[in-house]
Amino acid sequence: MTMALIIAGAWLTLAVGAVAAPADDILQVMRDAEAGWNVGDLEKYMDCYWRSEKVRFAGGDKVSYGWEAVLGNYRKGYPDRTAMGVLTFSEMDVMMLAPDAAVVFGRWRLERADDEPHGLFTLVFRSFDGKWRIVHDHTSSAAPPAAD
Repeated sequence: MTMALIIAGAWLTLAVGAVAAPADDILQVMRDAEAGWNVGDLEKYMDCYWRSEKVRFAGGDKVSYGWEAVLGNYRKGYPDRTAMGVLTFSEMDVMMLAPDAAVVFGRWRLERADDEPHGLFTLVFRSFDGKWRIVHDHTSSAAPPAAD
């Protein structure tokens, strides 16, 4: 009986480890994206997205489809390091939906000289050949502070 418990405990440890590993990999993708942004490299930042015409980004009341279109929107909205500021992701929660699919919910914040825009995001990740990528990004921005 003792041997059976040891074997069951080892199997459970392996099973839990197998579930936790994808979440760690996804969080690493997010940290890599954050690092790319913070050195001013939008293409490195965009490595977190699936390079497909099917990738979708929704923000405000606009929806963009395709990796190139999303990159173009980032370039237009953040044309230089001053506009980009310093990006921080926080409170990231990874929910595994399947062995190759997950949802990540979290917060984003930009620290810039004159303001600190921030908001929430919900990301759908899929694994392609062992690499986790965002296939759907829904990002919201908090309302700017009221003027005095």
